[in-house]
Amino acid sequence: MKTFKLFLSSILLLGIVSCENEEKADGYGNFEATEITVSAESSGKLLSLAVEEGQVVEEGTIVALVDTLPLFLSKQQLLASKETVSSKSGSISSQINVLKEQLKNAVLELDRVSKMFADGAATQQQLDRGSNQVEVLKKQIKNVQSQQLPIEKEALSFDARIAQLDQQIAQSVLKNPIYGTVLGKFAEAGEVVSFGKPLYKIADLDNMLLRVYISETQLPSLSIGQIVTVKIDSNEGMKAYDGKVSWVSSTAEFTPKIIQTKEERVNLVYAVKIKVKNDGALKIGMPAEMWIENDLSKESNL
Repeated sequence: MKTFKLFLSSILLLGIVSCENEEKADGYGNFEATEITVSAESSGKLLSLAVEEGQVVEEGTIVALVDTLPLFLSKQQLLASKETVSSKSGSISSQINVLKEQLKNAVLELDRVSKMFADGAATQQQLDRGSNQVEVLKKQIKNVQSQQLPIEKEALSFDARIAQLDQQIAQSVLKNPIYGTVLGKFAEAGEVVSFGKPLYKIADLDNMLLRVYISETQLPSLSIGQIVTVKIDSNEGMKAYDGKVSWVSSTAEFTPKIIQTKEERVNLVYAVKIKVKNDGALKIGMPAEMWIENDLSKESNL
């Protein structure tokens, strides 16, 4: 019996020693990526949506087309209306030019009569008639010019509406905003979409972010740009990656429920984001560990 107790005590002692010697990671968290939901920028029938889940799409690739026929017809109607307004403006401009020419001749005639009146070769009545003619023409020009202003404003309003339609037509051709992998597809060709309707979700999975939480005592050990080691579970134990600290929260928060035990969740911690180059094994939501490197001079091409 004593031998058995001694053996049991040895086993417990070894267990305690091994637990004390077992190293613990400096932080725990899950991988995430910057996800972008790409939405329709115009309303109409979706003629095509050339993306599929899991597909890698380059930035600037044309991925969707919304029917632009209604917009095109509206633009043609506005162009016709603008042409009508422009013809009215041209007619008024012609009238103004004619009146200005008449005013020019009237001023010359008034000048001639004034000289004749000074020499006693013209009467006061002739001088008054010439002066009145000049004033009448000036008023006519001013009156016609006042008719042109509303027409010019109307033409400008047509230009603005046409420019708006041009922008809507351009937005009907949707380009992929970032390089990344399609995570989800929310629409199909043939559907009628409205402005702002989500079409698909995309994220750059080549560069993952590990969000971990550290205690206040660990803050001095981390700085933005510092290289740390990130480990994930694999068939052969733990697989390690180089990671670069890209962000450290300036405010404390309670540890999220998904991270630690109930007792540890009441502690205040700081969130940290670590940029990790993905070799294809890292997935969104995958758990990982962070190990702070002692050698801060370690370089990485992250």
